[in-house]
Amino acid sequence: MTASVVVTGLGVVAPNGLGAKDYWSATRVGKSGIGPLTRFDASPYPAKLAGEIDGFVAEEHLPSRLMPQTDQVTRLSLVAADWALADAGVNPADLPAFDMGVITASSAGGFEFSQNELKSLWSKGGEYVSAYQSFAWFYAVNTGQISIRNGMKGPSGVVVTDQAGGLDAVAQARRQIRKGTSLVVAGAVDALLCSWGWVGLHTSGRLSTEQEPTRAYLPFDDRAAGHVPGEGGALLILESGDSARARGAKVYGEIAGYAATFDGREPGLRKAVELALADADMVPSDVDVVFADGAAEPELDRIEAQTLVEVFGERGVPVTAPKTMTGRLYAGGAALDLATAFLSMEAGLIPATAHTEPADRYGLDLVVSQPRTADVRTALVIARGHGGFNSAMLVRS
Repeated sequence: MTASVVVTGLGVVAPNGLGAKDYWSATRVGKSGIGPLTRFDASPYPAKLAGEIDGFVAEEHLPSRLMPQTDQVTRLSLVAADWALADAGVNPADLPAFDMGVITASSAGGFEFSQNELKSLWSKGGEYVSAYQSFAWFYAVNTGQISIRNGMKGPSGVVVTDQAGGLDAVAQARRQIRKGTSLVVAGAVDALLCSWGWVGLHTSGRLSTEQEPTRAYLPFDDRAAGHVPGEGGALLILESGDSARARGAKVYGEIAGYAATFDGREPGLRKAVELALADADMVPSDVDVVFADGAAEPELDRIEAQTLVEVFGERGVPVTAPKTMTGRLYAGGAALDLATAFLSMEAGLIPATAHTEPADRYGLDLVVSQPRTADVRTALVIARGHGGFNSAMLVRS
């Protein structure tokens, strides 16, 4: 089937805004959520900056019984799902349980929960380890907890493709809706800001060690020297176009095309973009803006820029990377870019790539300094995961 699949709700948790409204208000004016890491003492580590979520008090949003069994990432995911469902005007209790699914992506699961339980094991003994450790660490825990909380028993799962995961989860949700599922909660939220997670992130060799927030994460800039990690992401409500219209739902836009490849070398990313265009039955001139992956690592930036020049021509399409205001959110980053693309369409505004001074050698029309007014009807979102994952998704109003 090739039925239209649309997005009717957005739930955003980001370092520069909680909720889609606050996040967009910050993003459109260039407000950054990147700063010194405060969750733990980062002074012994090379990287000391992060995009931390500030002001999130889980107890204000979730029942107390969930606190002992959930990690920060799951609490953020549950709240993002609640917000997305409310935005879509959906009460899960009113729908058949097997007609609703949950598909999320994750890079690591509940890392901080695991760290705390391992500390208890080493310092006190096995009898002090929580029984909830058996699932709170797991990659699929966000999917499981969202489905339990909302009584969703339809097709569900988790995708593990690092920073491409947010797009891949939404693509899998699109497939399930085309097969007949009425509604799917999809996207990703990640949170790795604990000392154990921090050590793991350093192994990539791609973290920025710059200590000034405005100079730390600069994709497509001659000063680029790695990225800043962050926590957060977005969950979206996907439905068939027909059912959304039948219930009079607000529609942000359509998931028009998608493709993924597995090859970290130059042809891989370009092929994903070309296949996504073909899936959407579009040509490059149909695209109004590209939300770039923006690795801020010279060779990866070169490959992405070359892909965009080869597909769209030199400076052939506006390009932006608003993740410079949040840091890279791993699985959550692409899902947040997707939500940002829909908000950009709604507002007729392309957010800027904060702090970056684009290098001429890349040949990109990078939106910097100030947001750009534009009639945004179609957006391309690109995401890449460590090890060779490439995903491209086209959305249209």
